Amino acid sequence: MSSVEPALEVRDIVKIYGGVRALGGVSLTLDPGEVHCLAGENGSGKSTLIKIISGVERPDSGVMVLDGQTLGHTTPSGAIRAGIQVIYQDFSLFPNLTAAENIAMLSELTARRKLSSRRRIRAAAESIVAELGLNIDLDADVEHLSVADRQLIAICRALVGDARVLIMDEPTTALTHSEVQRLFAIVRRLQERGVAIMFVSHKLDEVLQIAQRVTVLRNGQVVASGLASEYTGRSIAKAMTGRDVGEERLVDDLPLDQPPLMAVDGLGREGAFEDVSFAVQSGEILGITGLLGSGRGEIAEAIFGVEPADTGTVAVNGETRRIRSISHAVRAGIGYVPEDRLTQGLFLDKSIADNMVAASLDSYRGKMLLLDRKRIARSMRDLFARLRIKAPNVQAPVRSLSGGNAQRVVIAKWLDRKPAVLMLNGPTVGVDIGSKEEIFSILRAQAAEGMGIIVISDDIPELVASCHRVLIVRSGRIVSEMAGADITLDAIQERMTA
Repeated sequence: MSSVEPALEVRDIVKIYGGVRALGGVSLTLDPGEVHCLAGENGSGKSTLIKIISGVERPDSGVMVLDGQTLGHTTPSGAIRAGIQVIYQDFSLFPNLTAAENIAMLSELTARRKLSSRRRIRAAAESIVAELGLNIDLDADVEHLSVADRQLIAICRALVGDARVLIMDEPTTALTHSEVQRLFAIVRRLQERGVAIMFVSHKLDEVLQIAQRVTVLRNGQVVASGLASEYTGRSIAKAMTGRDVGEERLVDDLPLDQPPLMAVDGLGREGAFEDVSFAVQSGEILGITGLLGSGRGEIAEAIFGVEPADTGTVAVNGETRRIRSISHAVRAGIGYVPEDRLTQGLFLDKSIADNMVAASLDSYRGKMLLLDRKRIARSMRDLFARLRIKAPNVQAPVRSLSGGNAQRVVIAKWLDRKPAVLMLNGPTVGVDIGSKEEIFSILRAQAAEGMGIIVISDDIPELVASCHRVLIVRSGRIVSEMAGADITLDAIQERMTA
């Protein structure tokens, strides 16, 4: 690769925000037809680097070279015209437009056309879909398509714009194993076209499967870079965190004679799941997993009253509770960290403190129902320090936080409420490996104090490490249960896909 002129080169990029050095002289290259993984913990500088490459932010110093030509300061539209495209985690698609319109819209805008042509849009979409050998309903509105199809539409949109550099930010977060393999097949076709790909991911096994080179950022600096074949998942994790990261089980078996803290019996909702029964005891971390679309998330949302169940019962501390709404679940002693923390779990423009106290305001009311603001401030400072949230102070806006720190704020909100049972749906999605460890350390500490924890996740290694039991959901039913030493990566994968 060294004899090939880089498609993109960044040299000594420095970016400072309010006196904090987000990037301290970062350099890397992307070669044509190469998949180059950019790895690092949340807050390491990955997002800042992507924003600079895509023209969203201006570096304080350093240069970028595209196809041998030095780029001055550019804008997002200028970067797109130059051949740089970014596919963000949320894909940034228009849900009310068709697949064809989404594929062609960006190229229409960057071409500065005042009027769009349905015929031109359709032809452009059909051409790229055919070239990549995809099967996408171009007339379907994007809001009705699967996550995997939306990912492919975002890729097609980038290539219609003749992207020479493609940045994929956490592209496999919401995909099943088979969909990931399908995506990788598309990535390899892009390599054959000579597209240079920056692949940003926390899933290190996938990184090693698809990347030719790896660059690791920590605290805004490159701490490791080289051929992917020279690394293992453990060595990348160590470079990211600065310490060895283990994969062993971190929980002991619980006694079997304790009464259930929460018991679910015969829960069902038409078209989603049926006859779901299980219990979680005090101090237990219970994992629930299954392929995307298995019904695992719908079960949690029914228990929390987001989409109430049609049949069955939920009992907490031996008392059957009627859960027809979120407020019913909260009063019953159930907390829930949703999968989409940004739109469902946080008030992005509010402060960290406001978010953390949002679920427990009533507990801070004193005489005449007035809030005890001194007690609130003391509790918020304690939670801020206890969960090691990386921010200047509790008054910082949540919008400014990295994914891992935003997730800690959502968890802090429920810890302040002190529920009997806390359910977490995808608690470490889009979170770096160091933050994953710390989040599960927090959950283990809560379980040790008697809280019941339910983790809904498709991250099998984290289930193996931290769960006392694991339930497998398939086609809306619990089809298998594992406990203790029987919980292994191979066993979970086998039962998920059986």
